Amino acid sequence: MKIKKYVRGGTLKEYIAGQMKDPAFKKAWHDLDPEFELLESMLKAREKAGITQTELARKMGVKQPMLSQLERGGISKATVETLKRIADALNSRLVVRIEPKKAKVA
Repeated sequence: MKIKKYVRGGTLKEYIAGQMKDPAFKKAWHDLDPEFELLESMLKAREKAGITQTELARKMGVKQPMLSQLERGGISKATVETLKRIADALNSRLVVRIEPKKAKVA
């Protein structure tokens, strides 16, 4: 996978669109979909609850920097127990399931 240099004046969206033409980049990007979906659902639940990272951390019994690290992309290192604690603190439930992969589109 060859990463092209960022061209000044282009948008991030344009850069990513160009990179998506590389099959290896596209695969690596889509391999992160589950993490992005989990992170997005966590952020939306926190926003809907109207609480800050500090408040959520207090409800979980952890320090705010730990929660900040998860929200900045460290979610892949979170244990199921940590994810359950986050869900509980957000008055939500954690759902984990295995589903068939979507059919590849040519």
